[in-house]
Amino acid sequence: MKLPLSPPDFRTLLKNLDDNKYNKLFSSSLGPTDVEGRYLHWDKLRHLQPPKSWTVEEYWFVLKSARTYLYRKLPFTSKTGEQFQFCMTNGIHRDLLWIDQNAAGRIGMDKPVTNPHTRDTYLVGSLIEEAISSSQLEGASTTRNVAKEMLRQGRKPKDHSEQMIFNNYQAMQFIREYKEEKLTPAMILQLHRLLTEATLDDANKAGQYRDAGDDIHVVDASESVLLHTPPEALELPDRIERLCWFANDLDGKDFIHPVIRAIILHFMVGYDHPFIDGNGRTARALFYWSMANQQYWLMEFISISRIIKQAPAQYGKAYLYTETDDNDLTYFIIHQLEVIKKAINALHEHLERKAAELHDVEKKLDGSVLQGQLNHRQLAILRHALDHPNAIYNIKEHQAAHKITYQTARTDLLKLSDQFKILNKRKYGNLFVFVAPPDLGQTLADIEQIYQNGGS
Repeated sequence: MKLPLSPPDFRTLLKNLDDNKYNKLFSSSLGPTDVEGRYLHWDKLRHLQPPKSWTVEEYWFVLKSARTYLYRKLPFTSKTGEQFQFCMTNGIHRDLLWIDQNAAGRIGMDKPVTNPHTRDTYLVGSLIEEAISSSQLEGASTTRNVAKEMLRQGRKPKDHSEQMIFNNYQAMQFIREYKEEKLTPAMILQLHRLLTEATLDDANKAGQYRDAGDDIHVVDASESVLLHTPPEALELPDRIERLCWFANDLDGKDFIHPVIRAIILHFMVGYDHPFIDGNGRTARALFYWSMANQQYWLMEFISISRIIKQAPAQYGKAYLYTETDDNDLTYFIIHQLEVIKKAINALHEHLERKAAELHDVEKKLDGSVLQGQLNHRQLAILRHALDHPNAIYNIKEHQAAHKITYQTARTDLLKLSDQFKILNKRKYGNLFVFVAPPDLGQTLADIEQIYQNGGS
């Protein structure tokens, strides 16, 4: 990734304008966005055709003038002492309204995420997805299927990548436990400790701020380009204290929308880089804490890291655009609002797809002796087994996947094998496993024939 080109100096542009040109530019109706409503950085705007008879520098001057008028100052400064700031554009207001309606309001009770019988199944799945994707963003290379198997079976991580994912899963559970508490530096340090356990070269650095001896820079190795040097280590305790104050100041005189507040927390941890490693994972986890703390309950069921991972360069650019244009956080805010919207839409698509799959399984059972006999967890196994011949299921993994007791998980699987004859029970060491028949469709037909013949 290359560093974006910094904009021309605003004061120099102003100084070079004559009165006639100045009056013409300021008679424009343009606001902080371009003619298509986009909040563009100079690095992109400079390649576009300016309107009217303007030069591209004059085009930038008009947009920057409108932004300067709208800027809201934040209680954070860059390493050189300038305040961070952002604009509330029409597009941002529109996106926030959409998120408020879709992530904080009431969703119809037919949705699995609001059904007390099924919500834990979806919650576990989302925590696993975020743990995997957030770790993969930072270099974990384990496949999704292997990682899911590790977390659901509760087995110990086998390598560094699996340890990262396991740690991230533990951290997301920690966030859920503390979502109603005020943020403290101790919570942030514990979160980092959970995220980096057994993954750092120096184990003593887990849950500790970097110190003056740690030479920390953000570098694009492929381009050999220095992208970011964070503030001095000596400043970190004060900067983290201010971060916590900002996170907890929900009733301050200067209202900041809750979603914007969470996004700013995300950015500032990434900017300050308080740790030698794990800063991105800590930043994204704190975003989740802030959203949950401010009652955006649906965020527990989505994965922003999965969306970010689809275009990681855009994530990095959002940071760089902010740092190279007067600490203007609007770029990062707009990027993250788009990520949140995509993640929410992905959740709804997932719910609709799962509902359709379960409906298809229920249709297969229409009029059969099994109709109405299977609970939603057993139907999910049946659906999976129909598509995955010879798949193996065990009690502990089923228990973890649905957040149920061991006895409930055992009963689910034993009924599928002993009572309904859908799965084959096998002894594996001291434990039982349950195997999907390779011809499960025919097995279902055979079960129906047996019952029709009086069970003989």
